[in-house]
Amino acid sequence: MSQMKSHSTSDVAIDIATPRTLAERAFLSLRNDVICGKLAPGEKLRVEHLKDQYQVGASTLREALSLLVSDALVTAEGQRGFRVAPISLTDLEDVTNTRVMLETEALRQSIRHGDAQWEATLTTCYQLLTQAEDHIEGAETAQWEARNKAFHDALIAAYDSPWTKYMLSILYRHGERYRNINWRLTAAHAVERRVHEEHDSIFQAAINKQEARAALALESHIRLTHDIVKRQALIA
Repeated sequence: MSQMKSHSTSDVAIDIATPRTLAERAFLSLRNDVICGKLAPGEKLRVEHLKDQYQVGASTLREALSLLVSDALVTAEGQRGFRVAPISLTDLEDVTNTRVMLETEALRQSIRHGDAQWEATLTTCYQLLTQAEDHIEGAETAQWEARNKAFHDALIAAYDSPWTKYMLSILYRHGERYRNINWRLTAAHAVERRVHEEHDSIFQAAINKQEARAALALESHIRLTHDIVKRQALIA
């Protein structure tokens, strides 16, 4: 493993624009269906049924499912096959706390080491995200998610820690899964959240090199999904 970017096939698949193999295509399709809830938490994933749905052979589908196991979105049950990973408030709290710990420190370090190119890229990502803010619960949710992730990636881009970025990429997907559950079952985001203001607070502090303020704004932003889901008691 010469670079973190190539330390696993799943890591490579996370950011590819066009799948290069059938396994990558199946992996991305399955991952999207798990994250958006089309494949329900705890659902048994029967290869003989899914191979036709995802238009791949059984061995290719098992390879894709194994990649999802490495990202903790699917669990392997020995000889009994695969199942969508369950959800719980305990899991969401763990995901949230771990992400806060890693991402706020990564942001601090990125602010310290960020140069003019980092500032320019961050500004561009923020502007693109702002354009999508009015559509996060409509037909453009996928576009918003892509731009939201790009913004979060840009925030920490100047921090030279491939391991941190790899782990955060997995945690982000799990957070996305819980956000989708929340959006599907409640209007809480529309009522209780001012997402653009949250992002603006993070951006303004980061671009002005205010480490502590940026870290606090980011922590509050990450924790709010957990707090809303917990208050709504939408998951056990």
